Amino acid sequence: MMLWYPVLGALLTVVGCLCLSTLLRHRRPWEPPLDKGVVPWLGHAMAFRKNMFEFLKGMQAKHGDVFTIQLGGQFFTFVMDPLSFGPIVKNTQKALDFETYARELVFKVFGYQAEDEDHRMVHSASAKHLMGQGLEDLNQATLDSLSLVMLGPKGPSLGASSWCEDSLFHFCYRVLFKAGFLSLFGYSKDKEQDLDEADRLFEKFRRFDLLFPRFVYSLLGPREWVEMSQLQSLFHQKLSVEQNLDKDGISNWLGYMLQSLRERGTASSMQDKFNFMMLWASQGNTGPTCFWALIFLLKHQDAMKAVREEATQVMGEARLEAKKAFTFTPSSLKCTPVLDSVMEETLRLCATPTLVRVVVEDSVLKMASGREYQIRRGDKVALFPYLSVHMDPDIHPEPTAFKYDRFLNPDGTRKVDFYKSGKKIPHYNMPWGSGVSMCPGRFFALSEMKIFILLMVMYFDFELVDPDMPVPPIDPRRWGFGTSQPSHEVRFRYRLKATQ
Repeated sequence: MMLWYPVLGALLTVVGCLCLSTLLRHRRPWEPPLDKGVVPWLGHAMAFRKNMFEFLKGMQAKHGDVFTIQLGGQFFTFVMDPLSFGPIVKNTQKALDFETYARELVFKVFGYQAEDEDHRMVHSASAKHLMGQGLEDLNQATLDSLSLVMLGPKGPSLGASSWCEDSLFHFCYRVLFKAGFLSLFGYSKDKEQDLDEADRLFEKFRRFDLLFPRFVYSLLGPREWVEMSQLQSLFHQKLSVEQNLDKDGISNWLGYMLQSLRERGTASSMQDKFNFMMLWASQGNTGPTCFWALIFLLKHQDAMKAVREEATQVMGEARLEAKKAFTFTPSSLKCTPVLDSVMEETLRLCATPTLVRVVVEDSVLKMASGREYQIRRGDKVALFPYLSVHMDPDIHPEPTAFKYDRFLNPDGTRKVDFYKSGKKIPHYNMPWGSGVSMCPGRFFALSEMKIFILLMVMYFDFELVDPDMPVPPIDPRRWGFGTSQPSHEVRFRYRLKATQ
């Protein structure tokens, strides 16, 4: 027993120093209001974790548009004035660093040890393969995968036009995950086996997804920590470069990045972890977003009618090609302003990312009002656009309402002019982040979601089991983690339309 005393003493000394440093912190002149909370070191961590949206709304009402709070021994300065976002997201002074925070997060979650070249590599791959002709090729692969997932390898069965009942969130997430996984990682010679494998992988992915928020905050129980470690290992094995060597149709986007990793000598085990990170990045938000889009369309028949009319006008009547594949021209996605507005409005209402920058040196935070604040090296600057932009009634009147044409001008073109306090605002909708942290795969993600929505609208009849059921509220445990998820499921029924 005596052997443990030095170890225990050392631990208590470390903890004591950590608590002391936070206890001794006080607001200096010219710094933002400081709110450390009443619990030493933890600060406001529990209230923040319980409901980030309500907590930050309360802090803004108490302190104004800039304030510093303590969360688990770290200090975050939240900026709530969107007119002041520019210098933060552009980081013209190079005093705020995104990559350090991102590296820590991806290592913890995926086990991937990021390198300096990764940010440039991902953006290069995205510019080459997720835009222009590269995007059109991937859209066609996505359409093929969606046909396989939604119709089966042999085409629709004799009973395909009968009503099927399912949970809407699970249905959207499962279909988009399976199609996205197959589009990115390719196929074997046995399509039935591929579908079964994708199905099993989705169930594991969903479990990982449910644990994800508390994992990031280090709030898992002992058994959950073990389970999370097992899930990580499973994905590293299932997505290993060795196991996927024999597959056909691996996306050029993913292949380009893996080739870059190989050329610079990255270990195969680290490439496996990179694959897991890319699967999450590409598939963690598309299914949930499509859930919200479909339920908004189901609850707003004027929006459903407008989308269906646009789809028919652009792509003609729905028909199945040889009973096995959807007939659809991916280039038609460029001619859907109504659906574009629907998706932008859906993302405004359901995308809740937090943008974080690490303060690498003591510097000055300049606000649009002209006021300046000192911020300390080692702290973090954070933006929560959902509260400060998406739900601002000055920028978006009736911000909690779904308005399918909110992002359309009267002439049908995309609306980009929004104002706050009479000033035009460049950051009027930020579901993809902004600046250096803007999602490089946003064009593919949006195309993937639009294809799925159009297929549902063109080829399927679908309706809520209970048409009077309201749109479910957002699960408060998911605030700050990309696209939100519903607090409960919604039952719906669907059937394949009779087509030529």
